[in-house]
Amino acid sequence: MQTTELHEIATTLRHARLNRTPIAAPTKTWQQLDADAAFEVQRLTVEMAVSEGDRVVGYKLGNIAKAMQAAFGLDQPDYGFLLASTFTYEGTTVDPARFIEPFVELEPAFLLKRHLRGPNLTVADVINAVEHAVPAIEIIDSRVQNWAIDLPDTLSDNGSTGAVILGGTPRQITDLRLSDTRGTLHFNGEPVMSGNTNNILGNPLSATAWLCNRLAAYDVEFEPGQIILPGSCLEAVRMNAPGTWTGEFADWGSVQFEVSPA
Repeated sequence: MQTTELHEIATTLRHARLNRTPIAAPTKTWQQLDADAAFEVQRLTVEMAVSEGDRVVGYKLGNIAKAMQAAFGLDQPDYGFLLASTFTYEGTTVDPARFIEPFVELEPAFLLKRHLRGPNLTVADVINAVEHAVPAIEIIDSRVQNWAIDLPDTLSDNGSTGAVILGGTPRQITDLRLSDTRGTLHFNGEPVMSGNTNNILGNPLSATAWLCNRLAAYDVEFEPGQIILPGSCLEAVRMNAPGTWTGEFADWGSVQFEVSPA
């Protein structure tokens, strides 16, 4: 695709994000858009945000669990940059007007103490690089109308990022069973969805290695202090009413936020 087309897609998606107005899937308008071109669109949208004062604080992997792929009609994971502007404090109130059609996910988050760079990165490298793990909620949101996405659409849209809330119970990964930890989402005190960290490519450390190796093709490396979201352990739940959301990992900790009335 021509550079001018990539910039046009990036600008269209950036305006859709800022105005909370959905657009038709980019692959419907720009039919030559593939995954590699979509990542360049993603990079351009991030550059726009950084030029306006934002900053890159990490990376995310999405749709890694089969339940998520089935829910959104994808057969591959997606991935994206994490921007500081998308982070929200635990226990605060979120305005639903910030989003178009949001869903809530529960996943671990990793804070890095060392560089990670693929290709040929192993799970052992990831274990050596992780400083702490914390429970996290990601609110995913799509600028594509009705979530009618193919892989290049969600990649262009920075992995359908919306917001991230980090919990306050950091743990060493040696104190956790990341290959077998139950996670549950609650809404107003009632459980609405459950899953297990083994849904995240067997364990989220493996998913992190996969992500780093995949992004090496685009000359991306993970840096100390950055946050990695390796993907949800359960199917995302639609966020369509005011109330209290709590994500809880068994024998680990929880993370919570409120949704204000529209």
